[in-house]
Amino acid sequence: MKVHMTNLIQNYNNASTDYEIYKDQIELSVRADADGYESIGCVEHHFDPGYSMCPDNTQFLSYLAGRTKNAKLHTTAVILPWNDPLRVVEKIALLDNLSDGRAMFGMGRGLARREYEGFGLDMNESRERFDEAAEMVMRGLEEGFVENDGKFYKQKRVPVHPKPLGTFKGRTTMVAMSPDSAIVAGRLGLPMMAFIQGPMETMHMPMIEDYRKAFKDTHGEDAPPPMMIDLTYCHNDSEEARRVAYEACTNYYLTCVEHYEFGGRHFEHTKGYASYAAAKEAIDAMGIETVCDVYANAQIWGTPEEQIAKHEERRAIVGDYEVISVFQYGGIKGETAAKSYELFTREVKPKLEKL
Repeated sequence: MKVHMTNLIQNYNNASTDYEIYKDQIELSVRADADGYESIGCVEHHFDPGYSMCPDNTQFLSYLAGRTKNAKLHTTAVILPWNDPLRVVEKIALLDNLSDGRAMFGMGRGLARREYEGFGLDMNESRERFDEAAEMVMRGLEEGFVENDGKFYKQKRVPVHPKPLGTFKGRTTMVAMSPDSAIVAGRLGLPMMAFIQGPMETMHMPMIEDYRKAFKDTHGEDAPPPMMIDLTYCHNDSEEARRVAYEACTNYYLTCVEHYEFGGRHFEHTKGYASYAAAKEAIDAMGIETVCDVYANAQIWGTPEEQIAKHEERRAIVGDYEVISVFQYGGIKGETAAKSYELFTREVKPKLEKL
């Protein structure tokens, strides 16, 4: 089982300076390289530091390329509709060269109305824009030139330099948090990534099965293991682990509710996002406290033994998957995050790698 880490770069409650948050996340990322993590990642988000604030994850990872030696550098999600596909190809190719071939390209579609509006884009076009851009970028990384004549992207043929150091087949991933995105990931032949939101059997497995079926139907072989992203907190005392993790997971989920407007009704009327309307239905039916409880308890945190047991339980449901851990979120930062990371790295990571 491969174990990765990724950065959300959240300035929760704006309790620190943005600069302090970046320094903290960079420090842990550099340590992850020395400690043998498979990859170090970062998500792309804009305009809301209290939720997440990395406007260019290729630039962030390019800095880490000079500070690290072994770990892959993973754009956990470049949000394609917010970016020029040609520039995405160029940036990923450059990151690959700067990191001596350690780049991993992860992409996503984006969910926040405020971010689409900030870029002056119609969210109703997101699925079509993503699908067209994804094919264009994937071709560009393989062929060494970019061209397209589509509905949204007109691009005459231009070469890409520096060229990627190798194929991106096997090192391209896609965030899939809705049924249609899971199917697209399967059709594109990409490992799907999922930020854990709730119970594995009822919330995530239907999408994983859709992904596996689409992959098999399209490519005639079994899909690679999905990648699961959890908010992680590790402590030797079970009660203390629960206290800290539960509060931080709840804090983080409430920023998701605010950032993505999960309490609103716009998803019902936005093309390609109907499945996200279930978040408002759940909040209305169960209440926000219960929804937060479901979310927090779906993450994998606890003592080392508890975490290993939770991963074993998940593996019995899902089968093989890859672990992506988030250590800094919802107010967990600095020494608190570092101690959690140290214990997880020493006691949990080696055992997960042997599963």
